[in-house]
Amino acid sequence: MNPTELTALLPLIVVAATAVLLMLVIAFYRHHGTAAGVTAAGLVVAMITLWPAWNIAPQPVTALLLVDRYALSFIGLLLLTGLAVTLLAYGYWAQRGGQREEFYLLLLLATLGTAVLSAATHFASFFLGLELLSVSLYGLIAYPRQADSIQAGVKYLVLAAVSAAFMLFGMALVYADRGTMALSALAAAPSSGLLWLAGLALLLVGIGFKLAIVPFHMWIGDVYAGAPAPAAAFVATASKTAVFAILLRFFLALHGPEMPTVAVMITVAAILSMLGGSLLVLVQHNVKRLLAYSSIAHIGYALVAFLAGSTTAVANIAFYLVAYSLTTLVAFGVLIFLSPTVRDADALDDYQGLFWRQPGLAVAMTAALFSLAGIPLTAGFVGKFLLLTAGLGAAEWLLAITLVVSSGISLFAYLRWIVVMFRDVPEGEMVVGKPVLGTAVLIALLLLVLWFGIYPAPLLSLLQNSF
Repeated sequence: MNPTELTALLPLIVVAATAVLLMLVIAFYRHHGTAAGVTAAGLVVAMITLWPAWNIAPQPVTALLLVDRYALSFIGLLLLTGLAVTLLAYGYWAQRGGQREEFYLLLLLATLGTAVLSAATHFASFFLGLELLSVSLYGLIAYPRQADSIQAGVKYLVLAAVSAAFMLFGMALVYADRGTMALSALAAAPSSGLLWLAGLALLLVGIGFKLAIVPFHMWIGDVYAGAPAPAAAFVATASKTAVFAILLRFFLALHGPEMPTVAVMITVAAILSMLGGSLLVLVQHNVKRLLAYSSIAHIGYALVAFLAGSTTAVANIAFYLVAYSLTTLVAFGVLIFLSPTVRDADALDDYQGLFWRQPGLAVAMTAALFSLAGIPLTAGFVGKFLLLTAGLGAAEWLLAITLVVSSGISLFAYLRWIVVMFRDVPEGEMVVGKPVLGTAVLIALLLLVLWFGIYPAPLLSLLQNSF
């Protein structure tokens, strides 16, 4: 491997080295603050190394990885997400006992898996990155080793195993038809045979389980509800972003949206996800379940632009994933702030009268809910507008109409949550701490949500130049 390839891989190498360093630190000096500090420092250094890698991109590294600006843009978002979750998790775990240091080790490994997925150009690296992410998430979800979290971890394990089985079978069929597993070779001479189409269909099913879109969304509410809030935040943001990144790279390079079979599958999944996710949100009284089913609808929105298949549509999807990730992190950040030591603040009643007892948190949550609903002056509004523009530009009228209708349905659930926060303060007011790091992270995330809603041009221009 030459110096150029090593430079291109620096972000991944730094994250991997940080994980090794953290294992040694934990072995000799078990301390929560030290573990969180090492993790945060490693992720910051990895983000710094994006700059030299950006200057030499695109750079293939063997047949397995391609470190181009597409990959680096997603890796940057994923590293930022990992850093935000780390800082929010520090305040969360600081008020809980037990061995907390390994949580950060699993978080680093999961972040490394998402980064590998973003740069994968071969079925081997695709599967390795996916399994590195999935195995780490088993531990993150079940980390407190309580009944609910262990059950959630086991359910996620079953879902991930089913997903992996579908994808491996799909990869085998594609290999049987084309004789290669490299994306460049597959894109050079795509086939339309039965094995090829069946393989792509099975791959889509496997990815559908990972994205938790309808009809592959079973147990997703249980996973979110049972997982600790920081782990649920990572699953809702980084995990879905990385899987969507690989979906875009593989299927757009193979002209998947132009294949009638693939286009029909994605259209049906998008419509069912948008409507199903929005309707499921309406009946939820558990906040983490509400955010889980909301994520189903939001991935459905992104699929609207996916079928457009253009470079502009890819940039629009990337902007939407940035907006969705920032918004969801704000929502989970408020949830983490409100969570007492013994449980997560995942009941709507926990937010009753929040504006009168914690106005700052209420404003942050209101802004996040407005962004999820697509209200103007938030990043979520700009993201939905860009997705709608891409869908209409590709004459996807049914999908565009479904997007608008679904957004209207889910708006009711978000408004109900906001109304609860402005009600009278209940008896037995919940006392919450104000960790300095968590406060700074929450303010920064909130400002980004508002900034990209008011002035999205710089980020959108960066993404358009990357793709």
